[in-house]
Amino acid sequence: MNQNLLSNIVLGVAIGDAIGVPVEFEPRLKLKQNPVTGMREYGTHDQPKGTWSDDTSLTLCLAESIVEGFDLQQLANKFVAWKNNNHWTPHGWVFDIGIGTRIAIDRLEKGEQPEYAGGFEEMDNGNGSLMRILPLVLLTVNLSAEESYSLTKKVSSLTHGHVRSVISCFYYLEFAKKIIEGITPYEAFVLLQSEVTEFLIEKKINPDEISKFNRLLQGNIALLNEEDIKSSGYVLDTLEASVWCLLTTGSYEKAVLKAVNLGHDTDTTGAVVGGLAALYYGIEAIPNNWLLSLARLEDINNLCNQYEKVM
Repeated sequence: MNQNLLSNIVLGVAIGDAIGVPVEFEPRLKLKQNPVTGMREYGTHDQPKGTWSDDTSLTLCLAESIVEGFDLQQLANKFVAWKNNNHWTPHGWVFDIGIGTRIAIDRLEKGEQPEYAGGFEEMDNGNGSLMRILPLVLLTVNLSAEESYSLTKKVSSLTHGHVRSVISCFYYLEFAKKIIEGITPYEAFVLLQSEVTEFLIEKKINPDEISKFNRLLQGNIALLNEEDIKSSGYVLDTLEASVWCLLTTGSYEKAVLKAVNLGHDTDTTGAVVGGLAALYYGIEAIPNNWLLSLARLEDINNLCNQYEKVM
């Protein structure tokens, strides 16, 4: 296995996240008038250039857990340490946390079993597990679909336990798995239409839930116009927008900028597509000035080097 995979994943997510942080919640129309073209500073959260959000913090917690020898309770403890003790924060404090994620981590802190901490109701389908799940592909890449789904469900359910969030994370990781295998994004998209659909049917997932994924599992989402793509904090909006941005661009830079300029949940859309784009195009495709401005770059690189040593 390519030993740079963790670097591609973590840096791809972190850069996309950091590009989006200064304009989080900005409407699409405003960004059309003043589009993001690179790293900005301050803005929405008044943070310095290169600052990443909870998306990357929790992604790094998962990456660190994998380096140390993955365990679900250990990962839960890292999430609590992030919220309470600023573990894997860019500047020593938590400046952004999703409602669902905060509630779930509060439950973990009180001793709830990790796989039951996340919300299980339909309203609990924010993108808080999708945004941090990508390092898990390092553990699922050689697993069967059933094994991958089972592990993905456990890790998603730390904060988001509804089946729609789990399927979104599963689809995303299966997409990443295809890219790691050397398949192009569009070929991956086409293959997953049959593979994921068949798996979900065999698993007897509620057909109403499967139908929520029709834009990914049927037709060609790449042919949709921008106005048909939403970029809210809803997990399906984030997944669809990320796949659409990847399929309709030809570089890491273009994919991330297209995602961020959709507006609204800019950091997470940027992070989710950024991870896939870095897996496909490689770290060398990330603009060097973006990389060099990233908060805690040395610490992130050190973590990824530890992964190389244990592989």
